[in-house]
Order: sequence, then structure tokens, then C-alpha cells
Amino acid sequence: MSVPVRTDAQRAEALVAALTTRRERARLRAALKAREISATEVIDGAPGNPIWGGVRVSWLLECVPGIGEVRAERIMASLQIASSRRVQGLGDRQRAALLAELADHG
Repeated sequence: MSVPVRTDAQRAEALVAALTTRRERARLRAALKAREISATEVIDGAPGNPIWGGVRVSWLLECVPGIGEVRAERIMASLQIASSRRVQGLGDRQRAALLAELADHG
């Protein structure tokens, strides 16, 4: 499959969209680390926010104070969530189990 040909305007628009997404994710990471927002709020709000829904579950867990890379991997393994899974792609059972785990954590 070949890459579609894009005009300069389309490329510029895509760059702006990517930059906006990166900035929003950086703000989300800072808010999670500062405990201004909780991971459960992000999970619950993901259906209405495509940026929140598009983050990987492992990234989200690692942003939570007290959960590092190793603990995030253990949580995901115990809940049978693939490392590549995004918040919007969680099934109902996985979402419920993850929310329960996060409630136990903090």
C-alpha cells in the first residue's frame, strides 16, 4: 500500500494536528502527575475525548504517581490487557477491572 500524495496545505494541517495532540498529552501527563485529574476520570472520559481515548493504557498507568513501568506491566498482565492496548480499545470487563485496580491503588 502506497502513501497517499498530499498537498503542502494538507501536510501543514497534519503537522498542526500532531503538535496539538502532543501538547494535550503533555498537559494530561502533567495533570496526572500533579493529581489534578485521576486516571479513572481519564478512562471514564475517553469516549468523549479522542486524545484521552488514544493513549496507551501502559502510558496512562505510568503517569499515575506511585505506579512505574514495572508496576504498570504487572497490573496489565494481571488484568490480561495487552501492552499495545489503548484506553478506547478496552473491553467492558477490562475497563471495570482496571477501574477497580485504580480505586485500590489510590
